[in-house]
Amino acid sequence: MSFYTSLTGLNAATTQLSVTSNNIANSGTGGFKRSEADFGDIFATSPLEKSSSVIGRGVSLKEISQEFSQGNIENSANALDLAIEGPGFFQIVQPDGTISYTRDGGFKLSQEGELVTPQGLLLQPQIVVPAEAASISIGNDGIVSAELANGGGNQQLGQIQIARFINSAGLEAQGQNLFRETTSSGAPIVLVPGEQGAGEIAQGMLE
Repeated sequence: MSFYTSLTGLNAATTQLSVTSNNIANSGTGGFKRSEADFGDIFATSPLEKSSSVIGRGVSLKEISQEFSQGNIENSANALDLAIEGPGFFQIVQPDGTISYTRDGGFKLSQEGELVTPQGLLLQPQIVVPAEAASISIGNDGIVSAELANGGGNQQLGQIQIARFINSAGLEAQGQNLFRETTSSGAPIVLVPGEQGAGEIAQGMLE
């Protein structure tokens, strides 16, 4: 039994090292949020003559939670880079139609003019920038407008929304700075940026 107890400790140390290594490797990635491994004791009951006692049998992984405290926001001078100042997440559409969530606002335009992640995943709600747009303006409230070339005037393209969770630490990491909701995180609450505690949008900035 002592071998088993030692083995659980070794496994816990390996998991902790893996989580720490991932945090360090991605510390320079825009919008990246570190993970924390949570461990708990394993107990077993040992029968005695007239009673029983609880004996420690090692340690086990309880969960790997996410830390979503506000990071530093830096100017990128790129009109499609967006940072969230305050709580909340951008909504991203996966190829199967499900929604993922991210703090990484390093967006670009697809060939069709859609706002997408570096991996080509669509921002939700969908924002399409017309080919004749000379510049793009995104307000703190998420309203996206384009100034059209050749005196075409200003055109409102839509509004970016922010998703909040009762327990964002319960979100499950998917890789590529994306997260999915879980029973622990609760369902997303979709809000207008700056309203009901949701963060505001900062254009030309990255967290």
